Amino acid sequence: MDSTQDIKDSTRSPLADAWAELQAHADRGEPLQPDSYRLAFADPEFLLRPETRGIRFQLELLKPELALTAAGVHSTVVVYGGARFVAPEIAQEQLAAAQASGDTQALALAERAVRTSRYYQASRDFARIVATYSLRQPQEEKLFICTGGGPGVMEAANRGAADVDVPSVGLNIALPHEQSANPYVTPELTFKFHYFALRKMHFLMRARALVAFPGGFGTLDELFEVLTLVQTRKARPVPIVLFGRDYWSRLLNLDMLVDEGAIAPEDLALYQVVDTPEEAWEVIRAFYKL
Repeated sequence: MDSTQDIKDSTRSPLADAWAELQAHADRGEPLQPDSYRLAFADPEFLLRPETRGIRFQLELLKPELALTAAGVHSTVVVYGGARFVAPEIAQEQLAAAQASGDTQALALAERAVRTSRYYQASRDFARIVATYSLRQPQEEKLFICTGGGPGVMEAANRGAADVDVPSVGLNIALPHEQSANPYVTPELTFKFHYFALRKMHFLMRARALVAFPGGFGTLDELFEVLTLVQTRKARPVPIVLFGRDYWSRLLNLDMLVDEGAIAPEDLALYQVVDTPEEAWEVIRAFYKL
């Protein structure tokens, strides 16, 4: 059966009937009982077994791949960064509330939020620059902003693209916190993952550049994964940009790794550090001679 016929048949029984049955159970709030006669691909108990983990890997790889290809998203600029930094306007509201309360701890936190809100604004400004460039390009040469789809720096980058009505990608993941995609991701380009590994693959499969804004464990995890893949030539060389010289200089002392012989001196050239959205874009523009 060809793919066209397969799609047509998906609107008829037994597949349609199987999904209708699942939906009816969900609507009534009734748990499904294991059923050996249920079609395998319409059997959630079967698909969620430990033994079918490999199939779930394939599905999480394939679903976004098909959707992004259909949408003409061939190249992305990936923006990493902390989920806890808020927009300047929200930070100012928090500061005003803290000042009114007289709570010294709340005031200290609000003042920090105001200080770190510059990362949110810089991410938004950077994404707007990339999106504005893409407005003038043919579809196959457009650069789409891609983030983890969450709040903070990620939200800001998606917001920057939305400022100029350019679609952007969000690769969200199910977590105890920050599970919902931010409101600025293009809905049809918003994907939810269970497996970090598959999400990381999708970050890199179309990436033409990666920009890491200040962030926490998640940002560092993504950053060092990319550096390792490029260093070991498992991924093609791309611009890797760290935003915020003061932040990264306090956090990282990679010269020490060179001194100890853990990395080669030329490995330090795998990334560049910048302080403005314009500098970040210039690194990418120069690399590709845009």
